[in-house]
Amino acid sequence: MEIENYLEKPYWVIDILPKQVPANSRGQYFAIEKYYLEQPQLDIIYKKFTDILLKLNCYEDMDFSSDGEKWKTNPLPQEIKAAMMQCMADKQMLYIDMKPIDVMIIVSGDDTYMTVYHPTTEILELLGSIVASEGLFLWKPDQETMKP
Repeated sequence: MEIENYLEKPYWVIDILPKQVPANSRGQYFAIEKYYLEQPQLDIIYKKFTDILLKLNCYEDMDFSSDGEKWKTNPLPQEIKAAMMQCMADKQMLYIDMKPIDVMIIVSGDDTYMTVYHPTTEILELLGSIVASEGLFLWKPDQETMKP
């Protein structure tokens, strides 16, 4: 499936926050987001993202691409870490395709969350456990008001 096709599918978010921040929130979301997008906080978040992907890769084949053109299947753990750090450093995209189960994870190097497109019930249960083990949250956004 093409990347664009996944963007039309239902999605969940792996995030530092436990749920979507409402548009009319009284808090200071943008100031706090800016704080987490700085070092060393961002390195910590992307290490957790890397660990989530490594743990998930124990259960599912994964194809990685930074351009959507060239893909590498099940790269070594060090290569996955390097791809995540490159994604963060260059503020670029990283696509993780799990073709056998028709799920895609997209990471944008300038965000504090990962997006999981078209997840199955089984993968959500597994991801929920993995994400919690890293101190992060998995939640379904109000997809009428939020676009990735």
